[in-house]
Amino acid sequence: MFDWWRRLSRNAVIAAPFPTEFHEALLRGLPCARLLNPGELDKLETLVRIFNVEKHFEGAGGLVLTDEMRVVIAARACLLVLHRVELDAPLYADLDTVIVYPSTYRARAERREGYVVIEGDEARLGESWTRGVVVLAWDAVEAGAANPNDGHDVVLHEFAHQLDAEDGAMDGTPQLDDLERYSVWAKVASAEYAALLDDVEHHRKTSIDTYGATNAAEFFAVLVEQFFERPRALERRHPELYAELSRFFRFDPAERARARIRAAGERFS
Repeated sequence: MFDWWRRLSRNAVIAAPFPTEFHEALLRGLPCARLLNPGELDKLETLVRIFNVEKHFEGAGGLVLTDEMRVVIAARACLLVLHRVELDAPLYADLDTVIVYPSTYRARAERREGYVVIEGDEARLGESWTRGVVVLAWDAVEAGAANPNDGHDVVLHEFAHQLDAEDGAMDGTPQLDDLERYSVWAKVASAEYAALLDDVEHHRKTSIDTYGATNAAEFFAVLVEQFFERPRALERRHPELYAELSRFFRFDPAERARARIRAAGERFS
């Protein structure tokens, strides 16, 4: 299906119908799917078509990719930019390829201990490169779809890194609208990151995944997972941080969730 769509112009891809089975695959396990209105879902489906036409998918480790796999991955990647890009704008402009392994894979890595650099292999569920590649383990993608409210999703995590790198550096600060936004982000995010480091050092329970204490880039990626999967909890415990993420994504999932709960209460009252 997507290989045929590659022959079309972007305008033709935008106008193309979205098969029912793709729509169903998109909705299954998609964080915030129930919070999107019909117009947003239509736009998301269009972005998924564009993503699959413009990005190269590659199966690795013996995995044979299906169109449904590609839809599932693209839907969560495009959720991050749903309110940030127009249909005629570049979509993850620096990304060329998505490589998918069947399960946890091993990759070369190095770490520094003092003045010594130690090289070796490590098991990974995904990774995001600044050179146009995202790598994912399919079983981890499926695990994220199985529980879209646990605050963990490898696709959201790795594509958060892609957003982080759009300004040229994967440093935990995404490309923001103006200098004022950078100033506020730096103040809020640095304070929250320092608090997480202190909590981890003193073995205190945290509401933010402790993997976020690895470095500033991982902190941002972990926050993005929680913003889309557990927005009300993040807003309740870290309101300033949630507010900055809401401004960045131009979306307020916590308020959408409250509105949905109010509507349900009215229907059954």
